Formats: sequence, C-alpha cells, structure tokens
Amino acid sequence: MSLETNIMEQMKAAMKEKNTVALEALRAIKSELLLAKTSGENLGELTEQDEITLLQKLVKQRKEAAEQFRVNNRPELEEKELKQAEVIQAFLPAQLSEEELVSALEVIVAEVGATSPKDMGKVMGVASKQLAGKADGKTISEQVKKILSA
Repeated sequence: MSLETNIMEQMKAAMKEKNTVALEALRAIKSELLLAKTSGENLGELTEQDEITLLQKLVKQRKEAAEQFRVNNRPELEEKELKQAEVIQAFLPAQLSEEELVSALEVIVAEVGATSPKDMGKVMGVASKQLAGKADGKTISEQVKKILSA
C-alpha cells in the first residue's frame, strides 16, 4: 500500500475516533506529500527515499517545536508536538538500536578506511545513504565521532 493511501486510511480512522492530534499530524503529512509532488524535480511520483526524507523532516520539525515549547514553559503544547511526532514516526521504517547502529557504522568505517576524525565526511556520506530512514543524521554523526575518536 502506498504511503498516500495509508495516510488517507489513517485519516479516516482518526476522524472516526475524533483523535485531533493524529488528524493534525496526518494532514501535515498529506500536505507535504502534495507539495513535494507538485513542486521541484519530482513532478508526479515520489520515490520511497523521498517519502522517508519528507517524514523525517516532519518528525524533526515536531521535535524542535516541542523543545522550544519546553524551553518556554508550555508543557501542553510540547506534549501535543511530541504526540504528533510519534504519529508521523509510525510511518518510518523501524529505527536501528544503538548497538545495531554502532556495528553498521563500524563496518562502514572499515569499508571507507577511515582512521581519524578528519575522515568523518567520507564516513557520513556513505552512512547517510546506507542508513537513511533507519537512524537520524544527528545520531549517526554522534556515533561516527565516537568511533573515529576512539
């Protein structure tokens, strides 16, 4: 089932359940999908990788907004953003555990032949492509730094 069809099904269910938080998140996904399809170089269809990137962007936006609400002492809005992030995250592939991520990165470091933090760019280029959707860029970057500085 395509992502767009899945979103529509989930929207119907959220409307029936009167789940406004999920409905807002799903509408945001639908809106971003339509924007992505009608603008830029992807006129028409999006690849699975494009969809994953779009979903990751939406999750990141929600988490950043939640952090701002936390800083500004608005817990009710922070909670809403975090719940929306969870709804959106459900459409992403399963995230790698820390151990799985580290072992995958160690393999990539060995393949690339990286030996010092200077080689981080090489590793990140390969890791970002191979692990797209399975771990966020910030987490990948942190783990690569640990591996290369050890």
